[in-house]
This record gives sequence, structure tokens and C-alpha cells, in this order.
Amino acid sequence: MTSTKRYVLVAGEASGDILGANLIAHLKKLQPDAVFEGIGGPLMEAQGLTSMVPMDRLSVMGLVEVLGRLRELLGIRKRLYLSCLDNPPTAFIGIDSPDFNMPLAKKLKLAGIPTVHYVSPSVWAWRQKRIFNIKKSVDLMLALFPFELPIYHEHNIPVECVGHTLADEIPLESDAQEARQTLGLDIPESSPVFAILPGSREGEVAKLAPLFAETMKIIKQQEPKAIFLMPAANEKRRGQIQAVLLEAGVEANIIDGQSRTVMAASDAILLASGTAALEAMLVKRPMVVSYKVNKLTYAIMSRMIKVPYVSLPNLLANEPLVPELLQDEAIPENLASNLLDVRRSFYADQSIQDKYLDLHNMLRKNAGEQGAKAIISMLESSRLEKAGLEEKQ
Repeated sequence: MTSTKRYVLVAGEASGDILGANLIAHLKKLQPDAVFEGIGGPLMEAQGLTSMVPMDRLSVMGLVEVLGRLRELLGIRKRLYLSCLDNPPTAFIGIDSPDFNMPLAKKLKLAGIPTVHYVSPSVWAWRQKRIFNIKKSVDLMLALFPFELPIYHEHNIPVECVGHTLADEIPLESDAQEARQTLGLDIPESSPVFAILPGSREGEVAKLAPLFAETMKIIKQQEPKAIFLMPAANEKRRGQIQAVLLEAGVEANIIDGQSRTVMAASDAILLASGTAALEAMLVKRPMVVSYKVNKLTYAIMSRMIKVPYVSLPNLLANEPLVPELLQDEAIPENLASNLLDVRRSFYADQSIQDKYLDLHNMLRKNAGEQGAKAIISMLESSRLEKAGLEEKQ
């Protein structure tokens, strides 16, 4: 009789919750009796994860901003570590959030617990010396994108490119009219529709929603029939967005969740840099990517980044497919003019749409299944290696 497999997974962001839920679903298919614990969001919990604390306790934006929450974050990490030592899991799986997960994985690996990290830290972009710490911290890296593999091969770190769950889930074609019907929207054909996504975290929305609201006002002046759709990640974000719109004197349809459907229902998208940009590419909509953080955070990060782009569509294509307006460039006039421009150019240029489709197909690998198989294969190889060593002794 085989013992029950028990996995500890930790995700700190909504994007990690998506990846973690899909991974759990495929691990359960291969190991139906497996148990899942750790920290995750509603999607991972729906797949059976028992979460120690709400996932949003790990969601902190920026290098400076994390200092105010450092004591709490260190306390959560210590609880996880002691829990794993007390009852060692089959494997620890950190999902993104490397500043939280990597130090924990390093200590657990030293304690003999197999460790996996899902979503490669951007060592190819900045802080390249992290690769040496990654080697000490993980037994297997699950990377999302092909361009991430060479640095792991160079340093002999086991790695598997699994693609992206979103590329698997999102159809190759997204119908705007169908998405509008799903949202219960009756929009005249003459009305351009803009999806406005200032982020899912409180700090992001505080920085970006006022900026985006002013951008909406300028667009409305130039396109009087424009309609704006804004997804709210939860009730708190809805209240936060409503307050910003009221202050700015601009109207929008605030949609509870359903950010992907909101994007598909739009003609163009203004969004915060992050996974949302990948999602916008996968639903084949033109976009403008923007971001603003604390000035000190930006000053530090801008000196460390070694790549010319920040958004995933541009990194994947290795060319400026979408405009990126960051920090001082992120002013309402720039955002509005760029958003109106990309809306016109995207639908007039089939080659841009073809590039989106090529990138989508490249990332379609059935990520959850590939990840689950890679984890189980790693564990089996480790078991056989350990058995061989014991036999020699």
C-alpha cells in the first residue's frame, strides 16, 4: 500500500492562484488521493487546497512597500517552515512570489524535502546572480516560456518548459459580441469599447486608477460614444474604483471579476503591467501597458533591469508589439493617444494579429499536465537515486 502524497504549495498572487489550481487539478488526476496544503487563493482552494492564511496577505507591491509588512511576512514564512519540518511533505511547490518562496525552499531543500518552483524568476532580465541561489533552493524549475531555459541549462539546474495555463484555457479566437452577451451588455455598434484594468491589488489601484480615470476623460472627449469596462477583483477593489471614478467625474461599467471576459468584450485595453498583458495578447486585443510605483522602487529597479521591455508580449516577441508607458511617461495624454492609436493600427494590420496568434500557439503546451508529470518524474528519479545510494551502502 502506497502512502498518501502530500504537497505544500504557496502562491501569493492571483496569477499564481490560476497556475496553482491547474497544477493541483492535474496532480489529482495522476495521484487521486493526494492532499494539498499551504497558501493559495479561491481557485486553489476550490481544487482542495487548505490555505493557512488568505493569499492576499502575501500580495505586496514594490521593494519599498514590502518593508511595512516585513514582520508579518517573515512570521508566515516561519510558520510554513516549522510546519513542513514537523510533517515533511512529498514536495514543496512555490508558485511565483520568489522573494517569499525561494528562501523557504532553500531551507526545506537543506532539510531533505524536495522543492519545486513554478514560474522562473526573471534572472534573464535582472539580478542574474540569483541563479546561484536558485540552484541551492530548487530541485526542479517549471518555466513558462522557452526563452527562459538557456540560463538553467548553463547552470545544470533541472528545468521543464510547461507553457502557460492561460494559453491552454483561452481559445485561439475570442468573439467580442459573445463576451458582451456573457456580461449582459447591450452596446451599440458605433460605440468603441475600452477595457480599463488598473490591477487587482490595493496598491496598484491606488496608483493607477486615478491616472486611468483621467485617461478615460480624455478619450471620452475625443470619442464621445466610448464605453468603458472595468473589472473589480473583489468587493474592496470595486469600492476603491467607484470612489476614484466619482472623484474624477467619469463613468464606467464596473464588472465583478471576469477580467478575461471584459478584455474579450473590448476593442482595446489599458492595463497594468503583469500577467494581464499576456491575457490581453491571448484574447487578441490591442493594448497599452502602463505602471507606476514608488519613485525609490523605480529608481532601484530601472538600474537593475537588463532587458528592453517589461511586458510579456514584447519579451516573447523580442520586439515592441505593444506600447509600454511607465513611470514619468505614464500621463493621461500619452496613455489616451497611444490607446486610440493602437486601436486603429491593430485592426488595420493583420501582421500584428498573426504575431499574437503565433505566440499563443507557442505557449499552448497543456501546462498543468506537463508540470504535474515533471514533478512526479522528478520525485521518482529522486526516489530511485536514493534507493541506489542506500543499496551501495
